[in-house]
Amino acid sequence: MTNSAAALETGTEITLEVTGIAHGGVAIARHEGRVIFVHDTMPGETVRAELTEVKKNFARAVTTEVLQAAPERVPHIWHAASIDRKPKWRAGGAEFGHIELAAQRELKTRVLTDALQRQGKIAASEMPEFEVLPLAGDDDAGGLGWRTRVRLQVDRETGVVGPYAARSHRVVPVTDLPLAVPELLPLAPLGESMPDVAAVDLIAPNSADARMLLTYHGEAAPVGADDVVYETVFDSEFQVRAGGFWQVHTGAAERLYAEVAGATAALGERLDPSANNLDLYGGVGLLAAAFLDTAGERARIASIEAVESATDLAAENLSEFTGAQALTARTEDYLADLLRGSALTREKLRRATVVADPPRSGLGVKTVAQLLELQPANLIYVACDPVAFARDTQLLQTGGYTLVELRGLDMFPHTHHFETIGLFLRDN
Repeated sequence: MTNSAAALETGTEITLEVTGIAHGGVAIARHEGRVIFVHDTMPGETVRAELTEVKKNFARAVTTEVLQAAPERVPHIWHAASIDRKPKWRAGGAEFGHIELAAQRELKTRVLTDALQRQGKIAASEMPEFEVLPLAGDDDAGGLGWRTRVRLQVDRETGVVGPYAARSHRVVPVTDLPLAVPELLPLAPLGESMPDVAAVDLIAPNSADARMLLTYHGEAAPVGADDVVYETVFDSEFQVRAGGFWQVHTGAAERLYAEVAGATAALGERLDPSANNLDLYGGVGLLAAAFLDTAGERARIASIEAVESATDLAAENLSEFTGAQALTARTEDYLADLLRGSALTREKLRRATVVADPPRSGLGVKTVAQLLELQPANLIYVACDPVAFARDTQLLQTGGYTLVELRGLDMFPHTHHFETIGLFLRDN
């Protein structure tokens, strides 16, 4: 084995000193001027790593041996994902499992800070103070037992059930699921053969029995995906499709509800409850309910969701609020209709607060442009991808909005994922 640049090719092993962290749970090293993105390590370590992809200006690698461990390294919480396994058989879904929880949150804070400075173009002196915070109980539980929804795959040839290997569609056998809530463990068909099944979904609603949903080969959705289950958030009950979207962490729905309620309350006199307030990508109405619960009896909000089965449930979940609407529409299409509206409609939108919880791709250039033209007074932005959030932040700030509050939530311990909540105010 050699470290010469000319010999770098897939399968080569090299020694690396790891110096940084990038979005996606991958660490950063350099080798003779070339950036190496390396998995299963962390800043401050020296490792042996096998190259898995080599490009002109960068390469990707996976750790095979830790030569000098960082002080924050701990035994991996999931043996199936540890470097004790060959890289191609390491289970995906716990890429930070070898790092102390506090250090995981520090790395996530660095990722968001870097994204906001690089993509968001925010100077360090202008960035709101923030940190990525744990959810209640996670530190006591060691960051384990929080997943209420788990998807397992089935190998087409052998019928073996398990997760995908990291960065692969190879199904790997495992004997445990340490991130899953205890209610799911008796249902998990680990070690079984299910040749007729393509995927297994395990769900544990907090107000209903845990269940297993099976997707058979040739079917687009699991059997029972449209069944209604119940989730309790504080004192309210929300109807959710068994196969639909709901926050995965046991405490995530209540924490996001509280964060949106807190941001709404913080608006003070800027909040106009009777304006044409909007809840974009509204799902089954969780965040719309948080807004309405805080904004008072006169409050009104339209929750916009593209999936009709979710909108139907949002209408039920928000039925106690007289000012709530649940509408089925793509966000871009709905905003385009508003832009064609009357002067009165536009004025009510200028006084409005928008709550947005978009998919991982973020709001995007087109939707941000529409919002900038509509000019709502306030935007409460819930984001699950820091780079997409930073890109949208740069667009919003260029368009006349200021990011005044920022918070990170570690809703996915032992993974690189986290949630970001930003409060933007129109400058004039």
